[in-house]
Amino acid sequence: MEIITQIWQNSGFALLGWKELVMILVSFVLLYLAIAKKFEPLLLVPIAFGILLANLPGAGLMDDPTGIMDSTNLVEGAHWYDSGVLRLIYAGVKSSIFPCLIFLGIGAMTDFGPLLANPISLLLGAAAQLGVYVAFILAILFGFTPEEAAAIGIIGGADGPTAIFLAGKLAPTLLAPIAVAAYSYMALIPLIQPPIMKLLTTEKERKVEMKQLRTVSKTEKIIFPIIVAVVCSLLIPSCASLIGFLMLGNLFKECGVTDRLSDTAQNALTNIVTIMLGLTVGATSNGEAFLSPSTILIIVLGLTAFCFSTAGGLLFGKLLYIITGGKINPLIGSAGVSAVPMAARVAQVEGRKYNPTNFLLMHAMGPNVAGVIGSAVAAGFLLMMFGSK
Repeated sequence: MEIITQIWQNSGFALLGWKELVMILVSFVLLYLAIAKKFEPLLLVPIAFGILLANLPGAGLMDDPTGIMDSTNLVEGAHWYDSGVLRLIYAGVKSSIFPCLIFLGIGAMTDFGPLLANPISLLLGAAAQLGVYVAFILAILFGFTPEEAAAIGIIGGADGPTAIFLAGKLAPTLLAPIAVAAYSYMALIPLIQPPIMKLLTTEKERKVEMKQLRTVSKTEKIIFPIIVAVVCSLLIPSCASLIGFLMLGNLFKECGVTDRLSDTAQNALTNIVTIMLGLTVGATSNGEAFLSPSTILIIVLGLTAFCFSTAGGLLFGKLLYIITGGKINPLIGSAGVSAVPMAARVAQVEGRKYNPTNFLLMHAMGPNVAGVIGSAVAAGFLLMMFGSK
């Protein structure tokens, strides 16, 4: 009986509280959405399972050497290798290694040709960062610190790795809700964007056919990532890590002499880092930190940011429609958020509903890839403004 009592006292069942139970149920819901509904499964499955593992009492997977989650004061004689296994892997998030490697893979998978063929797309990508700054202001008004407000606002960029990168630097305690909100809204793009498109554009504007893009030369595609890396990094040095890795991946793809590196960046490396990134981001969602009013507020502010970013791109698209005499379909402005290529596909689907002969996908890919650059630059700007404090 003593042995049975001791086993019970040391088991997770005896330590299980209501907060852990709630977080375990949250992980089940996310797993259902990822597997049954296919909402961003490649990231939502590891994130949900990370939440599950981190909230198993007594397992200690996210403990530091003191045995206390999120403690910053190490006890005398403690060693880094005494940390929980997920805490050790989490160093890749904390140090920004994982977000940068994800950007390397994104760069290797992305064709910047549509952006080069239609450079005005860069302005649409910039306009679609409106939600970042709207959410930042609202977060300040709701009492968040400037650092926390910046991390929340970047959800409007619809770029998961960028959100994780900035949250890890400026507001580590909010990393979990920010990451979950960012990836959830990216998955819900087909539901969120169409109503905003219909609200802000007329049927005549949605029917506009755009002429075929010009062919972009190989030389242009090789020079572009080099120039962007240099200019953006010199202008805002704090964005050099994200922009640099993004452009290096794209150079692997376009230069024609590094096919093996490009293939590795697109597939094996990205898949490995995705597992580790999702698992450890989910593991930061302990009940004590996650179950708070601020989490609900972050999710609401994230949705607000996303909506304003979509609206910013659409409204600038309408402006270009007027300036060009009806040659630009405003729908491609909604793709200025950096969820590649989902946002571009949504613009294509909506355009074909009103004009079956319309083919907006490649035109929308221009603002879409511009949005990736724009969100990274916005993150660098916010980090430059608040990261030194």
